Amino acid sequence: MDHFHYRDRVLFCEDVPVSELARVYGTPLYVYSEATLVHHLTSIQKAFADANPLICYSVKTNGNLGICKVVCRHGSGFDVTSAGEMHRAILAGAPGRKIVFAGVGKTDAEQEQALRAGVFLFNVESEEELHALGEVARRIGVVAPAALRVNPDLPPKTHAKTDTSVKGVKFGLDIETVLDVAKGVVGHPNLKVRGLHMHLGSPILSVEPYRQGIARAEALIPALRAQGHHIDILNMGGGFGINYRKSEAQPAQAFAEVIVPAVLKLGCSLVLEPGRFIAGNSGILVSRVIYGKESGGKKFVIQDAAMNDLIRPTLYDSFHRIWPVAPAPGFPAPPEDHEADIPGADPVDVVGPVCESGDFLAKQRRLPPLRRGDLLATFSAGAYGMSMASNYNSRPRAAEVIVSGANHRLARRRETLEDLVACERDLG
Repeated sequence: MDHFHYRDRVLFCEDVPVSELARVYGTPLYVYSEATLVHHLTSIQKAFADANPLICYSVKTNGNLGICKVVCRHGSGFDVTSAGEMHRAILAGAPGRKIVFAGVGKTDAEQEQALRAGVFLFNVESEEELHALGEVARRIGVVAPAALRVNPDLPPKTHAKTDTSVKGVKFGLDIETVLDVAKGVVGHPNLKVRGLHMHLGSPILSVEPYRQGIARAEALIPALRAQGHHIDILNMGGGFGINYRKSEAQPAQAFAEVIVPAVLKLGCSLVLEPGRFIAGNSGILVSRVIYGKESGGKKFVIQDAAMNDLIRPTLYDSFHRIWPVAPAPGFPAPPEDHEADIPGADPVDVVGPVCESGDFLAKQRRLPPLRRGDLLATFSAGAYGMSMASNYNSRPRAAEVIVSGANHRLARRRETLEDLVACERDLG
């Protein structure tokens, strides 16, 4: 479910015409629906309620402070992977006890900062990291709460670049060695191994990988307890897929039906780290057509959003629905199937101004006729859009806007040319 819809053939975000937002704030522009954010967060909270979970919004998905403040106000904690993300979570209002620190390369300084902030849990991904965390905790006189991230070695289930639980990736402790690692810190005065963590990858469209992961957890947690670790937390990460094309994703309840019974059986508290599921369909990227052209028998729509604004299509071969904000008469608003052979719509490559052949948002997509100045909406852009944006080609990053009902507010101003060189002034 999202709150982007067409009224009288014009795209609205909640009760605001997207064309009005483009007029006020310019393009490229990220537009977020607060109602959609809250709806998807609430759906997870309700689906998993029987396990009394700590839901930790994954900041890497979209770290805009305005978005973080919205989910914080509605009860979310935060999953962070760097000192910068933790800083955002704290500024958004999160107490340390609702922050989980993840990531394979936490520095000593980051570990100390997190310990002093009183984070709820560290997801530990290697034996060296575990001992380093214990040493930092010893030095400052505290006990570090840890969950061991295990790689359950499951079959491939998503794009190779985002599948984190197959053999030979950098994430987690191998399932064959995790018990040996855990045994080495039994009784450590500054480490408390409280949990087991699994993050299976993203986006995952089936509950089966979670069923397989839970089976591994049901074997490992009793073994860890037998060693002397008081395991009371199972962190199943995130990774729940969303509807990029049509209705391919599972609802939160489907995942809960697999995860919650096992959590209750194990006598654990549940932690989840969703990001895409909450933010993905809450945002669109709005762009304006600059030119059209033909070359080598292909048609191109050149618009002002580029790979530096949304890198997922070129990085992951990702599909995003794209449709005009106000399609020409005779064309649907929008089609049910954006991959269909739409009568009168020609296949075009939707590309940006960046000097790379890989700068595209869609290839051979059937779109209505477009003219210079028309607005396009790229959907499902709330996750891993702005958070992965860059200044490549010295392009200022886009503005971000949050819509709530009939109201809208700037959540991040558009960068200026002076912003691009501010950190370099008088240093060259």
